[in-house]
This record gives sequence, C-alpha cells and structure tokens, in this order.
Amino acid sequence: MTPSRRHFLMGAAALSAAVATPEMVRAAIAQDAAAPWALATADLEGDVAPRAMRLVHGRAPAGLEGTLFRNGPGKFRRPGGSATHWFDGDGLMRSFSLVDGGVTLAARFADTPKRRTETELDAVVTPGFGTPGDARARIGSNDDANAANTAVMVTGDKVWALWEGGAPLAMDAATLATEDFVTLRPDLKSMPFQAHPRFAPDGTIWNVGTNGEQAIVWHLNRDGSLIDAQVVTLPRASYLHDFTATERSLIFVLQPWVFDHRAMPFLTQFAWKPELGTQVLVVDKADLTRTRLYELETFSFFHLGDGWEEADGTIRFDVAANIDNTFAIEGARVLVAGRGTVPGQPSVLKLVTLHPDGRAGMASSGVTAEFPKGDPRRAGLARDLTVHVAGERGGRPLPNGLAIQDWRTGRNHAFAFDDTQIMEEAVFVPKPGTTAERDAWLVAPSINLAEGVTELHVFDVARVEDGPVATWRADVALPAGFHGAWRG
Repeated sequence: MTPSRRHFLMGAAALSAAVATPEMVRAAIAQDAAAPWALATADLEGDVAPRAMRLVHGRAPAGLEGTLFRNGPGKFRRPGGSATHWFDGDGLMRSFSLVDGGVTLAARFADTPKRRTETELDAVVTPGFGTPGDARARIGSNDDANAANTAVMVTGDKVWALWEGGAPLAMDAATLATEDFVTLRPDLKSMPFQAHPRFAPDGTIWNVGTNGEQAIVWHLNRDGSLIDAQVVTLPRASYLHDFTATERSLIFVLQPWVFDHRAMPFLTQFAWKPELGTQVLVVDKADLTRTRLYELETFSFFHLGDGWEEADGTIRFDVAANIDNTFAIEGARVLVAGRGTVPGQPSVLKLVTLHPDGRAGMASSGVTAEFPKGDPRRAGLARDLTVHVAGERGGRPLPNGLAIQDWRTGRNHAFAFDDTQIMEEAVFVPKPGTTAERDAWLVAPSINLAEGVTELHVFDVARVEDGPVATWRADVALPAGFHGAWRG
C-alpha cells in the first residue's frame, strides 16, 4: 500500500488537546530520600564541551579506534512543570571518541522545537509517552513533540537522533550540532521512523513506523537515502517499540498491550489484555503482502535481537521478555522521580523459534537481561552470541553488569560490578581483520555512583567474565542513555 501522511500521521490535534491535569504522586515515590540510583535520571543543565577522559584501569586495546554515539534523555525537570516519565526527557546525544589510546567525551542536547518551546516557557508542556503536557504545548505536527531521545543511526558524516513517533533528527557527527529533521520524501514529512532500524546483509537499512494497525515500512540505502516506503496492515494495533529482521523477512512481535482509545499521554491509549497472547507476524521483504502469523504465550517486551533464518525456513530471534508492562507504566515514572521502589520485574532473555509448519516456541536463558545486541557482521544471519546488560533485580532497578549468552552451548558468560555502578547498553566492535563472533570488543558506558561520574569500558567478548580490559573516567556524570551505535 502506498503511504500517505494524511491518513497515517499521529494526530496533531490529539496531541494538542492533551488535558492539563498534573500526574498524581504515586505512593511508590512518597519518600523524602533520593534513591542510590537517582543519578541515572538527574538533569544535565547544559551541553558538555569535548574533554579527555582519564584512563583508570588497564590500557586501550591495539586497533580499537572509532566513536561510540549514545542517545538518551538528559533533562526532565523545569520550574514551571516537569516530565513525569523516563521516556520523555530532552534528547542528549553523547560521543565517546577513541583515538590513539585515549577517549574524548562530548554531549549536546538535540535542539528540537519541543526543547526550544520548553526552554522559553521554563516548563515541560509537551505531551509525550507518559507525560500529559498542558495547553501551552505548540504542536502542529509529530515533530513538534519529537524529543529525539531514544537511539542513534550513523549515516556518513551525520548521526540521526531517533524517536519512535516522528522523523529522524540529523546532527553533525563531528560537533553534535543539530541540523534538521530528515524528510525522506516530501509527501512523507514527519512520518514515524522508529528507534530500532535493522541492517541487512546487503548493507541496506529497514525500519518501521506505526500508527494503530498500520505500519510504514522504510527501506533505505546505506547513506540514508530512500529506496522505498510502503504501508502494511498489522493483525492487531499493539504497542510496538522494536521489530527485527532476517535476511529475507521482517518480524513484528505483537504483544497484548493493544490500542484501546485515543488519549494522551501516549501510553494511556493502550490496554493490557493478556488473554490475547502474543502474535508474531513474518513479512516477506521481497513482497510485503506475503505474510505468516504465529501464536506465542503472553509476554511484554521493549527490545529484540537480530533474527536469522535457517536453510529449512526456521526463524530464530531473541527477546528481553517480561511478564507484563508494569515497568513501562509505573516503573519508569518512579525512575524519573529518583526516589522510592521501582515496581515491575526484570526482563528475562528468551529465544523465539518459528517453525515452517506454523509451530512457535520460546526457550528461556533464565537470565535477567535488557538491550540484547549481536555482532553487526551477522545482522540478519545465523549467530550464536547475544550481549545484554545484567544484574537488575528487585530493589535494584538498573543493571550492574554485562553478559554474553551463547545460544549454541546454552551458557551465559557474565561480569558484574557492585551496586555502585549502573551499566548501560554495550555494542559489538569487531577486531580488525577478523570474522569470528568472539573476535570483538564490547564498548559500553556506566555511571559510577560512588565517584559521581560517567565511565567508559572495553571488554573482550571472548573473556567478558574477566571484566574490563580498559576503563576511562570522565569528570562529569551523564544521565543513563538508552541506545547507541559505533562508527569505526
């Protein structure tokens, strides 16, 4: 189906009509003392000029050169009103540049219409995922509400700051200066381009954007130029933060958190209906009208790993699966409050298998996990390894370690800091001239709560249990980010 902006765009009228009612202060955050992890959602008041990080452990691996770009919310609170959900802070793009054994850190806020309006008013007024906003919001399109705060995609000398409800925001990769929203085709201006693009073995890029039962499927060249955009109809209007892909197929996991009614903030539009179970829609990349539908047990999720397809047509992919959506609705509010007990259970890493005869199943690793990622050299192809953050538990709402799940052997190889560290998502960085999955580094930041600063770590995939081979320490703490990408 050919997409059109008029029938597809998230309604700007619905956004601007958000009710100006403050959020109720929940009993879970009715405590005076800040939580030990509160630095994860503390406000950064301004950009961070480039500065050297200090090597405090080990030494830089030979051959490791490049930049880790990271995105996530960086400011939540203003005197005239604040964001009330972790997903609604202003986007902060960070870069960690590794050159000649040293690391340079920089960070700049995405200069969005949302941030400019709220800076002028000194109040958070824009409705978001979990923040209601108020009548002072200035919204004429999706991108007037775009926080550009979730993920990053590298395209040449630009990085795109991604947010699931609107267009990518282009920023200069060298300076992190904001340029403009990306219009992939004039008639598709401000269409949703979600935060988790998938890279195909042929070097092209696939992504989606959703509105109810409709999903626009984007297919891009490596340089970010558009190949095609089509609309597919999904079997149900589930909340969809992520999708995955194999070399031949797109995979949509449709959890039973489904559209119920128009409302703001965004999350209030959906109802949790576990009796529906979870569905998986497989779409042929070569012909988006060719689909298969599978049924799975009920689970909720935010993040999937890359999928792969075997010779007999069997499809496999991994998921950080949860029993329900408590964290998305309640837990993320407590996190941004910075005090209290965060409700909800940690997610568990599971492997989904879709058989050619229509059967589907899930195998659990038994390990708590989030942010699953694989070797980028195997995106869409068969692989054994998944890296994920680990160590989250009741009373400790954020991870303190990294782990590698080997799906072939069933073993999980893990390293944990103590509770003075908050570990963030890691990316695979292949070692020069190698092809094996274990011939790679993991590069990831953390927040050192004891020192009150951000650190950057490098692990060896083959020996992740040994801990970092090198650690650099900044002189500033950045709030916890969500997702990143590596440019070599």
